[in-house]
Amino acid sequence: METIIVQLPGTTQWGAQETGSPELIHLGPGDIADFGRGGAGVRIVLTDPGISRRAGQLEAAGDYWRLSNFSRSVSYVVENLEGAGEYLTVAPGRLGAPVPFEFSRVVLPALSGTATFKVFAPQHAYLGEQSVPGGGEQTVHPFALDPTSKYFLVLVALCEPRLRDPSDSALPGVGQIVERLRPLESCRDLTRSAVNYHIDYLAFAKLRLDLGEEATTAGDGGRTGAKRTRLASVALRFGLVGEEHLSLLPPRGAARLTDPQETRA
Repeated sequence: METIIVQLPGTTQWGAQETGSPELIHLGPGDIADFGRGGAGVRIVLTDPGISRRAGQLEAAGDYWRLSNFSRSVSYVVENLEGAGEYLTVAPGRLGAPVPFEFSRVVLPALSGTATFKVFAPQHAYLGEQSVPGGGEQTVHPFALDPTSKYFLVLVALCEPRLRDPSDSALPGVGQIVERLRPLESCRDLTRSAVNYHIDYLAFAKLRLDLGEEATTAGDGGRTGAKRTRLASVALRFGLVGEEHLSLLPPRGAARLTDPQETRA
């Protein structure tokens, strides 16, 4: 099972099939991936002349990852994409700096401004998995979800109708999820593309859904609908969200007025 997933620069979709130049790189414990302008062994290519050919390295550890900075003069920054501006700085020459964030953006200074790529650690461990007595290997939770994350809010909003009424088969569309969450301070800038991104992350990285023919035979709208339906079904069946999580959502009726074209499902 992978420890981290690296999204290469310039890619926007989860779940794309890997080819000779994969959009996503999956790293398990002990795996490494070099990043830089390019050269032998560099898997994460940042095409800017201001970046060294081999600028640094990622190493997957147990449930986190480490970053090494091979530059002798510039620091790199790792931003927490789920935090309120939280980040850490990796100094020149620093090797194996541990990164605890689940959603990260690695930022390097470049001639064009900055060069970035994203790193996700979907197998983060949480209290409870480490506290079982008896020794032996630690059990890794198959669905390690962070209730404080934005993707979890998206999942709760998706499942809300069925949590309130199990007989309700309707699921909110992407635009409706945007409208439902926007009253929250942390979601004021939420967009349709961001919700789609979180749904893909949940489906392909966190719950590892196998959509099978549902994803290959349907059109774009059918694929999106099948994905949301399966995601809600698995989350509810395994108790990943429950009525207690509805308190994370804003009060019903608190939705802000938005552009109708923006909220259309």
